[in-house]
Amino acid sequence: MSGTLYVIGTGPGGPQQMTPEALDAVSKSTDFLGYGPYLDRLSLRPDQNRIASDNREELDRAQAAIMRAVAGADVCVVSGGDPGVFAMAAAVCEAIDNGPEEWRSIDLVIVPGVTAMLAVAARIGAPLGHDFCAISLSDNLKPWDVITSRLKLVAQAGLVIALYNPISKARPWQLGEAFDILRTVLPAQTPVIFGRAAGRPDERMLVMNLAKADAGKADMATCVIIGSPETRIIPRPGRADLVYTPRFIAGERR
Repeated sequence: MSGTLYVIGTGPGGPQQMTPEALDAVSKSTDFLGYGPYLDRLSLRPDQNRIASDNREELDRAQAAIMRAVAGADVCVVSGGDPGVFAMAAAVCEAIDNGPEEWRSIDLVIVPGVTAMLAVAARIGAPLGHDFCAISLSDNLKPWDVITSRLKLVAQAGLVIALYNPISKARPWQLGEAFDILRTVLPAQTPVIFGRAAGRPDERMLVMNLAKADAGKADMATCVIIGSPETRIIPRPGRADLVYTPRFIAGERR
């Protein structure tokens, strides 16, 4: 008899952002597979087995987890944020899609979590209050020209843009180029939010306009949110500014 395969997200980092459903999956599981820093966020019992791997080994990790579940273990695949947003749920589904027929009958439970753009948005106001999209700037799995084309098109469409994986040691130039592309479409005063480590002790929120947006303010722990032409900043004396995108398009309020 096979076990259950849970795929969970730990949230952006703060323990209070991990859902009760995810905690329940952790309590039921015997084997845990994930990127080491994500596994470090869990308080595992002595009888629970921790199997860490590199962050670029998603498909191998997914296959290993499925095989353990098929063998009868209750297995938990651990992501940061939400497991379905640029994370392990897609890798698990891909492994099932391309694996042996028996894998399709596995008891699979994907548990939703709090993704970075939601945590950053909540800290700063409501920049995702109208239509928005999420784009990963990593070109490990898709060509850079596809990314740049999508950036231009969604900016032209008036969507707020949440950028994941904005910069790394191997990709130090991409966020700056992304800003350059967006400057050809969006107004100079468009708000840009650099939300780093939302909910963790080293959290940092920074807002500047697109004309002055500095890619050096981001790292891989940062989610960058670029507003639409409708996005507004509300100054608040003695308090942090609020950034929000109105629920209506200017001139179209009913």
